[in-house]
Amino acid sequence: MLQTYFKPGVLEAGCDEAGRGCLAGPVFAAAVILPLDIAERNSQLAQQLNDSKQLTERRRNTLRAIIEKEALAWAVVALDNKEIDQLNILRASIMGMHRALDNLSLRPENIIVDGNRFYPYHDIPHTTIVKGDAKYMSIAAASILAKTHRDEFMLKIHDNHPQYAWNKNKGYPSKAHRLAIAQYGPTPYHRMTFNLLGSTQLEFDFGE
Repeated sequence: MLQTYFKPGVLEAGCDEAGRGCLAGPVFAAAVILPLDIAERNSQLAQQLNDSKQLTERRRNTLRAIIEKEALAWAVVALDNKEIDQLNILRASIMGMHRALDNLSLRPENIIVDGNRFYPYHDIPHTTIVKGDAKYMSIAAASILAKTHRDEFMLKIHDNHPQYAWNKNKGYPSKAHRLAIAQYGPTPYHRMTFNLLGSTQLEFDFGE
């Protein structure tokens, strides 16, 4: 079972993002404050919480509903591909987490963040934790919210651009995704500062 809090006894927000390595779509960021006694309040959540990448889609969606019900406060925001191209993906990811913190209904007293980079958020102390989504419940909860909300968005825009198979790859750089970009060109959702093709042997074909 993951640890409940990094700094016991305070309102602690866990932060994470989803979609950082994608070629298309927004990056989603989430912030979650769980109750201090969450392990006692909901044993299912406590037992099953983990890094979203280690969970099945069905399990993530089940846990999302529990997190959104049980959390003292939670927020999810998206920064689109144009903001990513303007800011760069690292800055966009951290900006997204800041915006998620802005949208919390409670002000946290401590912040823990998945990864090793973060910018100070007002005067609230923060700690970056590598693989934090597999160590702390609030970061894992943020990971699940960011991932499920992003996947939901990618499924919606897939309907208008089915040739890129976003319903399967969710915008990540699969071979099929890159071949579709080479054949059909980029969409308004693609990140133009990213290496979309991944190989000099591929060329965009915009048609005549």
